[in-house]
Amino acid sequence: MDRIKDTHVIRLIETISEHYRTNISNRFLRPLLLQLQLDKNTWDQIELLTEKVELFRFQGFHFDELYRQLFACARLVESARNNMIPSLRAKLSASQNSQDKILRDMAASNFSSNLQLFADQLNDLYLNLVELDKKSTPSGHKPVYSTIQELSNVGRLLVGH
Repeated sequence: MDRIKDTHVIRLIETISEHYRTNISNRFLRPLLLQLQLDKNTWDQIELLTEKVELFRFQGFHFDELYRQLFACARLVESARNNMIPSLRAKLSASQNSQDKILRDMAASNFSSNLQLFADQLNDLYLNLVELDKKSTPSGHKPVYSTIQELSNVGRLLVGH
């Protein structure tokens, strides 16, 4: 299977990674994220997409690996939406350090919109991958995305319906 080296896809992944580290998994929110009920494999897949971009930038990505990483991030979005947003302000305000109060309040205030932007970026990546997948699949064969059952839920997880 060929590796994906599409510059647009790589730029999307870099943008997603930067947004995740800055706005989703920053020093204020990370402790709360880690309390979400996600298994170790899911966290490992999220980390591969959001933290280990350099590993894949030059050697390229495999469709199946990227789809699994994307699905793990979609599960994170759903879990954060349902289990973190409702009590985020209360949990963050319980932190003791008053020096960081303004930054902590900003992280809490913007988390919902930042999570939605993350979901939109993931959806954009997914649509681009599916298009590339279809184009690179030899006739008579199924594209990779159609062989991964979990992907049938990715849209629902990202949109929240």
